[in-house]
Amino acid sequence: MDCTFKVHSFLGPGLLESSYEECLFFELVSRGIHAEKQKAMPLVYEGVKLNIGYRLDLLVENKVVIEIKAIDALCPIHTSQLLTYLKLSECRIGFLMNFNVEKMKDGIKRYIL
Repeated sequence: MDCTFKVHSFLGPGLLESSYEECLFFELVSRGIHAEKQKAMPLVYEGVKLNIGYRLDLLVENKVVIEIKAIDALCPIHTSQLLTYLKLSECRIGFLMNFNVEKMKDGIKRYIL
């Protein structure tokens, strides 16, 4: 969480999601935390692995999914998206982070399956 607050404090709201993703990835890796960005996530349907283009914004320590947004307000579809990514990745913990807020604590939602 410290990395997230540092990035938001430095950049503030109003930038593209990709800016926050890149900076958060940099912060995590520079602290020795294993992270992958834009991690391809296949969909297995009827036992067949389909590479249809799902990508996790960040996968941290192969355990935590972070979905980054930079929008006016989070909607239920964003929660659904994160929950689907959790199921596909078989991770139990995910964070939905909206950087387009004045106070970052108001833009973080944690989900556990």
